[in-house]
Amino acid sequence: MKHFKQLIFFPFAIIFLLVNSCKEKESSHSKQSEAKGGKSYGGVFRLSEAEYIKNLFPPSITDNFSYRIASQIYEGLFKFDPRNLKVINSLTESYTVDSTATIYTIKLKDNVFFHNDDCFSNGGAGREMTAEDVKYCFTQLCTQSGSNLNFILFKDILKGANAYFAATEGSKKPNFEVEGIKVIDKKTIQLTLEKPNSIFIYNLARAGAMIYPKEAFEKYGKEMRIKSVGTGAFYLAQVDEGISMILKRNEKYYGVDSLGNKLPFLEAIDIKFIKDKKNELFEFQKGNLDMLYRIPTEFIIDVVSEMGKQPLQGEYQKYELQRSPEMLTQFLVFQTEKGIFKDKNVRKAISYAIDREKILNFVLNGEGDAPGLHGVTPNVYVDYKINKIKGYGFSKDSAQFFLKKAGYGGGKGFPKIVLKLNSEGNRNNYVAVEIQKQLKDFLNIDVELEIIPFAESIDDALKGDYQLLRLAWAADYPNPENFLSQFYGKSIPKDPNANSFPNVSRYKNKSFDDLYEKGINSKSQEEAYINFAKAEDVLMDDAPILVLWYDEGYRLVYNYVKNFPNNAMQYRDLSQVYLEKTKK
Repeated sequence: MKHFKQLIFFPFAIIFLLVNSCKEKESSHSKQSEAKGGKSYGGVFRLSEAEYIKNLFPPSITDNFSYRIASQIYEGLFKFDPRNLKVINSLTESYTVDSTATIYTIKLKDNVFFHNDDCFSNGGAGREMTAEDVKYCFTQLCTQSGSNLNFILFKDILKGANAYFAATEGSKKPNFEVEGIKVIDKKTIQLTLEKPNSIFIYNLARAGAMIYPKEAFEKYGKEMRIKSVGTGAFYLAQVDEGISMILKRNEKYYGVDSLGNKLPFLEAIDIKFIKDKKNELFEFQKGNLDMLYRIPTEFIIDVVSEMGKQPLQGEYQKYELQRSPEMLTQFLVFQTEKGIFKDKNVRKAISYAIDREKILNFVLNGEGDAPGLHGVTPNVYVDYKINKIKGYGFSKDSAQFFLKKAGYGGGKGFPKIVLKLNSEGNRNNYVAVEIQKQLKDFLNIDVELEIIPFAESIDDALKGDYQLLRLAWAADYPNPENFLSQFYGKSIPKDPNANSFPNVSRYKNKSFDDLYEKGINSKSQEEAYINFAKAEDVLMDDAPILVLWYDEGYRLVYNYVKNFPNNAMQYRDLSQVYLEKTKK
């Protein structure tokens, strides 16, 4: 196995570093000036993503790659504090909730302007954001359309949302408005719920609820996938599809930090899309990236070992290693609506046949928090005990028992199945090959691997066009409900040909739905967690997914990058990140 430090010290790497390192660092820290508190203005923060974004339009966002970029451009009424993931005000100045816990009256901040864009008639100057913009965006979330994949934020929650959604079927325009959305004045919006809801504020901080102007949607329509107009600290300045994106400083941004510094500090954010993790690591070592998220699997052991030495040696003195368990679960999803995996016994057989501990320890070199031996929810919520949820450990005997029960003893007559996956820097490929081997060895089942682009895997998931699909669920708000919402049967569209999100497995179980709803409508977190855990037990017994492992996030960051906290959600707010000013 190659080692991390061997990659650093390849002769041609040394030559490249000698020639280019000063140039790159100068570029990253260009045009810097001092701010209060020893902070610095200017510089370009350079990072990469392993997969190209699918869609930056808030109602269409379903993946973490798109969310991480969109959240720098757009803002919602609320957002998360990247230090502790608590919900904090964003576009909201203040809010009140009435005694019934169903009426939210939200006062918006003054002097918040949309980015300059040609969609505005006054010479392209971005106008002020008002309560009417919030009403428009939230009404769009209650409208049936191919671009709206986030109705779940208001479904069964916001008063009148269900009725409005039903009335917009077939692109119809209702002669009434969403009952629960009311503009009080230019800077005040009132939202009324059907009944108290324990996650409503979380929903208002999620990607789908970010605010954009009506003018942009009317001008660009589906092109808002990459035509972004928001109120955020950065605006989308340049797009080279599949290659890179550049976000630039929004000079009109209203935000200030605790010292009174006008935000953001950075001049720009340069995002490269590098599929091969080895190439990404090399670019980081050359100084062309300021952060590396997810170290290549082959080098995990070496990196952790070297970064654990004190004092740090050689190149490692430049870096900070950030690691923490993540709100992210890796799994395989079964097509439960049709085909071979409609049979629960087949799903159980496959689930018992996979040695998750071997995958984590030997295929991934320990790059994960724990093997997926319990439910779909990772062990990151203080009072939610996943070790009490019964999942699937490796058991050859149990696997063969359930396969025989399904009528395929010894694998006889079992059809070849296709596992679809995106590579994500080859890590998924390595895991898929091991799964392929284990199913052949333990159940005599043949698996064909079909490697497809990330965007295609999302499309196939939504359409249900798969037998077995590799997916991961990354929380976009810190609550176990986030993981269970993807199995809520009532979110599946009536039309079998329509896209289904978030329930891409199209799993249905009334007992699960009832317990999930009890959790949603609970009066306390303790009560909610009890109901969610019961629902998760039902889910795992039905095995619509095969949990592989619970993830752990590894980030290597150059030590001049400041105000960039790591967190379990990989939620990033780059508005307060700054690059320590280089000494002359």
